[in-house]
Amino acid sequence: FMKQIKLLVKTNSKKYPLIIGSNLTKKLSNILKKNSINFNKCFLIVDKNVPKKFISNIKHSLRNYETYIYFFNANEKNKNFSNVNKILEILLNKNFSRDDCIISVGGGITGDTSSFAASIFKRGLKFINIPTTLLSQVDSSIGGKTGINSRYGKNLIGSFYQPCLVVSDIQFLKSLPRREIICGYGEILKHSLIENKDFFFFLNRNIKRILNLSSPFIEKAIYKSCMIKKEIVETDEKESGLRKILNFGHTFAHAFESSLGYSKKLNHGEAVILGMKTAAEFSYKNKVLNKKDYQLIINHIENSRLPSSIIKFFTIKDINNIISFMLKDKKNTSTKINLVLLKKIGSPIFSKQYAKKSIEFFFKDYLRNQNL
Repeated sequence: FMKQIKLLVKTNSKKYPLIIGSNLTKKLSNILKKNSINFNKCFLIVDKNVPKKFISNIKHSLRNYETYIYFFNANEKNKNFSNVNKILEILLNKNFSRDDCIISVGGGITGDTSSFAASIFKRGLKFINIPTTLLSQVDSSIGGKTGINSRYGKNLIGSFYQPCLVVSDIQFLKSLPRREIICGYGEILKHSLIENKDFFFFLNRNIKRILNLSSPFIEKAIYKSCMIKKEIVETDEKESGLRKILNFGHTFAHAFESSLGYSKKLNHGEAVILGMKTAAEFSYKNKVLNKKDYQLIINHIENSRLPSSIIKFFTIKDINNIISFMLKDKKNTSTKINLVLLKKIGSPIFSKQYAKKSIEFFFKDYLRNQNL
């Protein structure tokens, strides 16, 4: 095993440590002391799917604090106001103060919901994130985006609120189904495509080892991925410019998810992989991306047996629905659709605007070719 790695994320609003390692849930109170994070009461918001042994490790480690626990049934449909309200009611009832703490133990949905509640309770109490899925360890736990869904779309209600501490324990990953590992791998791949060609080649050589959670490859992939996201978030905390490149593949992905009504058929990470493949295709077709890099990306996705075929999910008659969700994307400022595209691996261009018609034309063509 690698020894634990500590990254310091420094944004304008807060500096906080991110710790990656193995068996960290047993050492939680030591980690809190070392990073001088103090509180009297803590409220654990735990995804129901997290294995019991981790929860007892955490509870044991926090035995000197007054602890309350709430089991959250984490899915996109429960990422809503009524669950945030339940959390706030408990905090108010147990008389939590701003110096107390919410600890989220779960994937991105649990983290997004808990951190949003933390950001609005008395205008902000301490928040610690213990991400338990590969996706949340490399993505949503860094950068302070919080959010919940509404019937108008995904993450349209939220705030920017940085945690005090992020603890990524590799042990959690061993309890995940392979589909969840692939889900997180999508974001790792995205970070390499927008920022670092060498990292892409590392992934290309080691994808099997990473998906099998072999040490030290999985730790290195998480670490490199977090480094890339940390640097982007430090430069642009509130997503006014550079941070938008993190949305590579996501405008397509969110529209895919929304038009399927967040069904179990396609999870977020799978949608992102399909979205990146679509964005690479779109970049190449619009003469933005060169052929060599285009081939590298497509081959990586197809040879790795990652989800790669949108015709499994959509037909030509779904195009208008997909585009209507793309038009509602929160990054758009006009009637055109903003897309992050790739010039080459490691060089994204953001905010290229396309009219609805050209995207419609592209999709028809793309679906036809996939059918051949």
